[in-house]
Amino acid sequence: CKASERKVRSGKAEPRSRGAAKEKTLECGQIVWGLAFSSWPAAEGSQPVCAMALPCLILATGLNDGQIKVWEVQTGHLLFSLLGHQDVVRDLSFAPNGSLILVSASRDKTLRVWDLSRDGRQVQVLTGHMQWVYCCSISPDCSMLCSVAGEKSALLWSMRSYTLIRRLEGHQSSVVSCDFSPDSALLVTASYDACVIMWDPYTGEQLRTLRHVPLHSALDYSSEVHTSSLRSVCFSPEGLYLATVADDRLLRIWALELRSPVAFAPMTNGLCCMYFPHGGFIATGTRDGHVQFWTAPRVLSSLKHLCRKALRTFLTTYQVLALPIPRKLKEFLTYRTF
Repeated sequence: CKASERKVRSGKAEPRSRGAAKEKTLECGQIVWGLAFSSWPAAEGSQPVCAMALPCLILATGLNDGQIKVWEVQTGHLLFSLLGHQDVVRDLSFAPNGSLILVSASRDKTLRVWDLSRDGRQVQVLTGHMQWVYCCSISPDCSMLCSVAGEKSALLWSMRSYTLIRRLEGHQSSVVSCDFSPDSALLVTASYDACVIMWDPYTGEQLRTLRHVPLHSALDYSSEVHTSSLRSVCFSPEGLYLATVADDRLLRIWALELRSPVAFAPMTNGLCCMYFPHGGFIATGTRDGHVQFWTAPRVLSSLKHLCRKALRTFLTTYQVLALPIPRKLKEFLTYRTF
């Protein structure tokens, strides 16, 4: 594998200088199905070797042959080839705490946990799915892992003991996407049944169901579009909005306190969506090889929500319910009321 660089082409010639914009290509040698970024702290020994001993940006790539290749982005240096999966690596998720723990989801029906700080050692193999695993998500507090496959249930795992906590059952068709809220207090799952279910991951309770109903025919592109099967769901960085991509050619943005979308965008062949980490933009990926960027609603979080988010970052639902505070306040802190 090698990294190649080439100057960005534009309508006019660019002067040759060290500051010229460049495009980088990492040659993986296989179809790339999953991507995940993380940073490698400068204090973590000599690998990877970063310029001026600064933290490195690393990229994990999940490949068609079951390999995971981890790269140092700036130099294009291949750091690890992680072997173990027997089929396509469909999704990847780094632990948000910078511990260099990587979780991979594969069509071989397993999830695998890798520790890059220990030379890419495989820490655990998680089994329990009966179908291809499509998506995995680690909670921001790094206590839980959610995984979804071509099944009607999602699996919730402990990131401390790597054991199954519970099955989340409620969808009527295959669950294909999942994401945690920024404070780890909520989990959303999206399914081919055209529904997003919002869960309390600590209790397993269903808090809300968002149903994707077709728009009026005058707003739709074709009267032949009957399906609203979901492909992807993600939380906004402040935790007040959701974005969903469905087969009815629409990107939807939802506010948590409402049961109907607050914004739509027409798109075709959508497969996945992701919020920009600082909000304001959504990126969507399509079957025809494009990434599109959309302006998303910006919101100034209320003091109430900021307090709830700060408290729920370190308090579980059970700990909140045990507090000597009024019932309505407990309901607000546990997202029973918005």
